[in-house]
Amino acid sequence: MAIRRKKSTVMVTTTSEKSAKCPEQRKTCQSCKCPREAHAIYQQQTTNVHERLGFKLVSPADSGVEARDLGFTWVPPGVRASSRINRYFEQLPDEMVPRLGSEGACSRERQISYQLPKQDLSLEHCKHLEVQHEASFEDFVTARNEIALDIAYIKDAPYDEHCAHCDNEIAAGELVVAAPKFVESVMWHPKCFTCSTCNSLLVDLTYCVHDDKVYCERHYAEMLKPRCAGCDELIFSGEYTKAMDKDWHSGHFCCWQCDESLTGQRYVIRDDHPYCIKCYENVFANTCEECNKIIGIDSKDLSYKDKHWHEACFLCFKCHLSLVDKQFGAKADKIYCGNCYDAQFASRCDGCGEVFRAGTKKMEYKTRQWHENCFCCCVCKTAIGTKSFIPREQEIYCAGCYEEKFATRCIKCNKVITSGGVTYKNEPWHRECFTCTHCNITLAGQRFTSRDEKPYCAECFGELFAKRCTACVKPITGIGGTRFISFEDRHWHHDCFVCASCKASLVGRGFITDGPDILCPDCAKQKLM
Repeated sequence: MAIRRKKSTVMVTTTSEKSAKCPEQRKTCQSCKCPREAHAIYQQQTTNVHERLGFKLVSPADSGVEARDLGFTWVPPGVRASSRINRYFEQLPDEMVPRLGSEGACSRERQISYQLPKQDLSLEHCKHLEVQHEASFEDFVTARNEIALDIAYIKDAPYDEHCAHCDNEIAAGELVVAAPKFVESVMWHPKCFTCSTCNSLLVDLTYCVHDDKVYCERHYAEMLKPRCAGCDELIFSGEYTKAMDKDWHSGHFCCWQCDESLTGQRYVIRDDHPYCIKCYENVFANTCEECNKIIGIDSKDLSYKDKHWHEACFLCFKCHLSLVDKQFGAKADKIYCGNCYDAQFASRCDGCGEVFRAGTKKMEYKTRQWHENCFCCCVCKTAIGTKSFIPREQEIYCAGCYEEKFATRCIKCNKVITSGGVTYKNEPWHRECFTCTHCNITLAGQRFTSRDEKPYCAECFGELFAKRCTACVKPITGIGGTRFISFEDRHWHHDCFVCASCKASLVGRGFITDGPDILCPDCAKQKLM
């Protein structure tokens, strides 16, 4: 039997700073722990991009048209013609077009929350920024807004150019995206205006520029500052925790279950979330079948099927011998060492009568079973294994021995008939062996007759043994019910028994012999006169 050993991976954070519970820092639902933006109630709290960024609000009269009047939640700014707006959206994937009540509208709301996190944009949304670092945050926001953050717009390409993202050609007059932070010659296809990190369409054409590439605000900020994986805020402190290839405020690296800080503590990663030792063991650890206690992360978890044991508890149910790294058998939810299992439950080989030891390979056929070496031909004693075999009464034969002993053999060549044989006088023949005794032509499926218990084809039988017609000299075979006439030592086919003079049939009539000929009475009388 096979067992699996499970050993949890335990990690320890390296910073010494600790904090108490920190559930309020996590940007997840407190009930189901999924991201907040996955809830419709949260999506409804988002607002337009200008207000989110703190930019001056633009009235519909200045921006072009009211998006909702055209059936959208957003349209490119500064565009008044609905035909141009439709041209722009036709170049985007359909699932990204923000039609009212569509998946595209929901996707836009989620992207606003993701690409433009409020805590990156305004101090009032930062819940975990230390007072001494507020000035650094304000400096970061001011510098970003001045040199990197802006909103792009759409226009007709003034001349032929290449897309800044895909490098494919843009024809003059084609609708493109232009960004004020770049020179006029830099343009994008609408579907190509994406973040250089996450490759998502830049929501509402909002972008940041860094090293001549465009990014969403989230990934722009992360190139300059670490982001806490717990609260999703940027970290301005020089001291923070690195764990699970992520950055955390020192007090925010918490157990996913109980929210106790893990800074400086041992923890276990499960489904990409950290757990303290206590919660991991309570939620995920298995219970030992023997002692009914939790199998902790510091213990080896030995499992068989759906059952688990401590290494020290993995014992034979009868003799209590350790079964670690040993063969064992299972019966009625109990495990036994090989000797105890054999003594109580093992079946016996139909060949040698010995028991099947635990772990021994067993060959079975119907209700019988053998050791692998005992499952052999009763004649030649060759092990059959997975090869074909033929059972007969209580014996097992390999194909060769069975044919040699029991298979039907041709009466002529004495070889085994495997297929296509014929029977003649209750004796078997190969089709190719059943031939005419005289000319050796095959008779299978042909008309034939016999002489002295030997088969002959119709032609040879006629030539060799049949009477011959006095008139045509051909053999009268009689095959198929042929009728003939005999007189004294002469014989005629039915159709050949005619008057030698007038050729009238004499079958059933009187006739007169005239030497070798036969005549009807009229012709005989005429000849005499």
